Amino acid sequence: MGKNSEKAKKKIGFHDGLPQIRANAAGIDVGASELWVDVGGKDPEPVRRFETFTADLHEIGDWLKRCGIETAAMESTGVYWIPICQILESKGIEVVLVNARHAKNVSGRKTDMVDCQWLRILHSYGLLAASFRPARDIGVLRAYMRHRQMLIEYAAAHVQHMQKAMTQMNLQLHHVISDITGATGMRIIRAIVAGERDRGRLAAMRDSRTKANEETIAKALEGDYRPEHLFALKQSLELFDSYQKQIEACHQQIADHLKSLESKANPAEALKASRTTKKKRRNQPQFNLREEAFRISGVDLTQIDSINESAALGLLAEIGVDMRPWKTEKHFASWLTLCPNNKISGGRVLHRATRKSASRARDIFRLCAQTLLGSRSALGAYCRRMCGRLGSAKGIVAVAHKLALLVYRMIRFGRDYIDIGQERYEEKYKERVLKNLARRAKDFGFQLVPSIPK
Repeated sequence: MGKNSEKAKKKIGFHDGLPQIRANAAGIDVGASELWVDVGGKDPEPVRRFETFTADLHEIGDWLKRCGIETAAMESTGVYWIPICQILESKGIEVVLVNARHAKNVSGRKTDMVDCQWLRILHSYGLLAASFRPARDIGVLRAYMRHRQMLIEYAAAHVQHMQKAMTQMNLQLHHVISDITGATGMRIIRAIVAGERDRGRLAAMRDSRTKANEETIAKALEGDYRPEHLFALKQSLELFDSYQKQIEACHQQIADHLKSLESKANPAEALKASRTTKKKRRNQPQFNLREEAFRISGVDLTQIDSINESAALGLLAEIGVDMRPWKTEKHFASWLTLCPNNKISGGRVLHRATRKSASRARDIFRLCAQTLLGSRSALGAYCRRMCGRLGSAKGIVAVAHKLALLVYRMIRFGRDYIDIGQERYEEKYKERVLKNLARRAKDFGFQLVPSIPK
């Protein structure tokens, strides 16, 4: 260990020309089975290797405290950073998570030992930006919401398995009803699994709201009932039901945690009536999502067209209820990677596409933007104009950017959003275009004159 430390000292050293901002800083290279920690000149053996067992993590914390370390930088590697981060914070050490792209070492010299030293040097000189981490109570909500999303995705996979089993038996139920997990579909599937084969009885289970008549459904249920496919259908149905129970338990856990969060507004006094009355969606909690999201944030994000109750709570779980980590709305949009990433060299733009990102908040904004294509609101008109001018893909990103700015302003400044409507938006857009045309005509020495109708 000592030889490795001496070797590492020769490779990396401080740069005396730069002012050192954090003298009591450490760097940690996080891995699945080992951790490399560097404390600089705070210990005769500054670089040490530790395993990832809990006792070793506590040993790291105690060693850093003995060395007088106040802050430590580490890359957010998968989920391996979470245990060491929690233990160090419990011991009073500030933990700074950094983007791996911002801490790349010199090519050809990458080792775990050198990485931890490089992180410490960059952090001590203030050259690393901390990644956003929400407050602890919001972080708990985020963990619950992400787990809920995972359960919903797993349940959806078993819906596909049920559909596959019915297709193999040539049961064309999914072609005559819109959703096999609706009232009609689930009644028929449960009856098939229970042993019912009469097409007339199965078709009679249709819900009154189903568009297809009994004759069409009965014709779609004529198939080849093979035991192996029936077995697959039965197990897929049982797994689907099991995940539905787990989703309900997760909803209860979310409701209990939301009650413990600080209230910023009273929904009964300040919450306005909903713009539209929509039926309850599948996988939606029993409690009132809109009221809870309004209570903990102080603003009603559902006033923005396309942001429903689930999206509002999902956004709050990802970005929190405090916008101070982002100085301006432009910083917020940049963090979401919803703005152009201009790469300019020699006065020429080489690349302008948005950066790649795994941000869940960004995905929520993009999904909300897609629902505006058929909306009669001002945002709907803006979405259609952007998609017509830029194409669907870039237009959706532009609309998601606008939604992000609206959410930022509402949470940061407590503003309400008022939809002016599609007609008023188009009038204002026409006025703006005419004003720009008149200004350009004046620059060229002309005057814009409206035509006289015949």
